[in-house]
Amino acid sequence: MTKKESRQQVYTLLVEVGRNTGDGLPEEATGAALMCFASGVDEAEAVRETVAILKQADLAPLDVSGYGTLDERIAEGHDISDDEKALMARALEENSVIVAQMTPFFDKVT
Repeated sequence: MTKKESRQQVYTLLVEVGRNTGDGLPEEATGAALMCFASGVDEAEAVRETVAILKQADLAPLDVSGYGTLDERIAEGHDISDDEKALMARALEENSVIVAQMTPFFDKVT
């Protein structure tokens, strides 16, 4: 018996989050941007799964921007590091959402 080929792909998503009690963001932060690698049969499923996971982590997703699959990003000329490729492979293997980077936002007072 051969293993059924997975229809899953990994999508790169940028998620903006606001503040929520218990979100783990720095106290002074007004929100954050999260770079995520999420598996799904299509980008819509990857977005739904990512938003659900982030909500379970007490984050408050506000907006999601999709940047496509690895192949789509390469075709667009994106420079993708070996570390990113490894995280994408892990997301596919584990059928999961991986937060690769978190950048908090701070209001600048002048």
